[in-house]
This record gives sequence, structure tokens and C-alpha cells, in this order.
Amino acid sequence: MPERSILAWLAIGLVVGVIGKLTAPGRKPGGWMAIILTGIAGALLAGFVAETMRWTTTGTWRNDAAASLGAIAALAVHRWLKNRQSR
Repeated sequence: MPERSILAWLAIGLVVGVIGKLTAPGRKPGGWMAIILTGIAGALLAGFVAETMRWTTTGTWRNDAAASLGAIAALAVHRWLKNRQSR
């Protein structure tokens, strides 16, 4: 697996985490670092799963799309869990 993919996934997770923190409506659970790290973890996990399952080929836009969707899904789960705890 090329290092470019891992660096791209890290960057995607970072960007999605920052955008998620800035644009999330209503009360925003968790601090900046928690949101950014959740985005990065989701992007890395989805990227590795996509590579392992051979859903994508290295260096294609599909690989970055999988990482983006993974980061978004991780942030959605994080927000849902935090909102559920605060009730």
C-alpha cells in the first residue's frame, strides 16, 4: 500500500473533521480534537477496508471517496453517541 494513500486518508479525515465541526447544526458535542481524530480514524478505517476488500484500486478517486464516506459515518456515529449520553 503506497504511503500516498495513507497520507491522503489522513488529510481527508482532517478536512472532514474540521468541516463537520464548523457546519454541524445545533449543539456540538465533543471538542475539536475529538471530532478531528474521529474523522481521521473513520477515513483510515474505511480506506483500509476498501483496500482489503479490493473495492478500490490504489490512487483512484474511489479510494478517496471511501475514506470520505468513512469519515462522515464515523462523525455521525460519534455525534449520535454523544447526544445519546447527554439525555
